Amino acid sequence: MTEVLFYHLQNMTVENVLPPLLEKSLERGWRVVVQSTSEERADALDAHLWTYRDDSFLPHATWHVNDAADQPIVLAIEEGNPNGAHVRFLVDNAALPEDAQGYARMVLLFNGDDPDALALARSAWTDCKARGFDVTYWQADERGRWQRRN
Repeated sequence: MTEVLFYHLQNMTVENVLPPLLEKSLERGWRVVVQSTSEERADALDAHLWTYRDDSFLPHATWHVNDAADQPIVLAIEEGNPNGAHVRFLVDNAALPEDAQGYARMVLLFNGDDPDALALARSAWTDCKARGFDVTYWQADERGRWQRRN
């Protein structure tokens, strides 16, 4: 069964939250697709993942490179699973893909300070529940650590 995690970002950005979650995914041996909503945004995330920390390296590529199938992390803007990923991250209000059941885990990062993003996340939650997915909601505590909420 597909597990869907909803990460409610408040006073934090995708650029701060995504890299540590990607690191944890790689530590578990998972291949990942990160889906955003525009080529410009994918390019910005690509640049950020190379420079977000001096002492870290996240091996990744964008969907349009020739060896995307060999990459542990692929940044994409459309549906599809170019690298046989186990996990798909959805950022910037990217829609839940039709083939969501093909992943072990879907992770939706949504901006809690944006009413449109909240509405889209609520709609995705309802869709995921209707499709029988195991859904969980995560929110950062005052120290920035993720806590599962009910």
